[in-house]
Amino acid sequence: MTHSSSAPFSSRTAYAAAHVVADPYGGNAPGAPAAVDWDATLAFRRHLWSLGFGVADAMDTAQRGMGLDWAATSELIARSGAEARAVGGLLACGAGTDHLPAGPAADLASVQAGYEQQVEAVEAAGARVILMASRQLAATATGPGDYHQVYGALLRQTRQPVILHWLGTMFDPALDGYWAGPGARLDAAADSVLALIKEHADRIDGIKVSLLDADREIALRAALPAGVRLYTGDDFHYPELIRGGSDALLGVFDPIAVPAAAALRALDAGDTERYQELLAPTVPLARHLFAAPTFQYKTGIVFLAWLAGHQDHFGMVAGAQSGRSAVHLLELHRLALAAGILPDEDLAAARLRQYCDLMGVGR
Repeated sequence: MTHSSSAPFSSRTAYAAAHVVADPYGGNAPGAPAAVDWDATLAFRRHLWSLGFGVADAMDTAQRGMGLDWAATSELIARSGAEARAVGGLLACGAGTDHLPAGPAADLASVQAGYEQQVEAVEAAGARVILMASRQLAATATGPGDYHQVYGALLRQTRQPVILHWLGTMFDPALDGYWAGPGARLDAAADSVLALIKEHADRIDGIKVSLLDADREIALRAALPAGVRLYTGDDFHYPELIRGGSDALLGVFDPIAVPAAAALRALDAGDTERYQELLAPTVPLARHLFAAPTFQYKTGIVFLAWLAGHQDHFGMVAGAQSGRSAVHLLELHRLALAAGILPDEDLAAARLRQYCDLMGVGR
């Protein structure tokens, strides 16, 4: 049975980067192939579409580069594409090079070919392409020209405008110097990506920026050519950045989808006071969720999905449920209560007791 997705927001384009639900009976140990519970994974995407969000799938929130291998990723892209068509939902999916061997590639052409294979899978699913940052390109490129060569070739052949992806080292330490070469400073990286965008503006829908640096994002947004969106990926400063004009592609939307959707509806109606009122309680939660080491935030995302009743267990592909301490997760529950994001607080309390008993910690 299908249903129509809720109308998208009118004042901003907003994608929620969605997590995957592991199969509790799969062998999801570190280094093992990812085993996914497809029914629960797709049900969560329908939840996001029903609120008006676009879904950004096969991204870092879905454990790309941290357990979700290409076999599972390609199946996720195909299944999400079919689901999006069934409900009329907006879908963008990450295309990268994570199926290639780790480390420097033989040459730039190898990186480009790796991207092309994944772009083909995303386009076959009917989704917009998000050109994810590539660890292999970061390890191979020597300067801005190498990035421009690879991205330029890709942009000239995609079927529709793409979303670029700038992920800071707090999300992935292997991406140091992205856009500009080894050891490059962020100013040089910003100059490089801006030059790329200006050269190919008609082929770029927008750029997702995840640097946790609000001032840098605002400056880049102001410098973009007309028609190119700045998708904030800043899970610390999202209320003011969205209010100020950024669109959004955020992992934090996964757990806070209900109040965030209500806030975006308020923004659509011009009620900035109500918008702020709805999002303000979610910020302490987001700051804890994405605290250093930031790349472990996925553990908290899945823990909150379990507490909220979106899935029946707290297991993750690659055994990533051990990525945060019990103390961290107990505080996450407290902040989730304060943010009002747990639809059944009794269920959440029962599951928290279960977790604490298993871990041998007090509540």
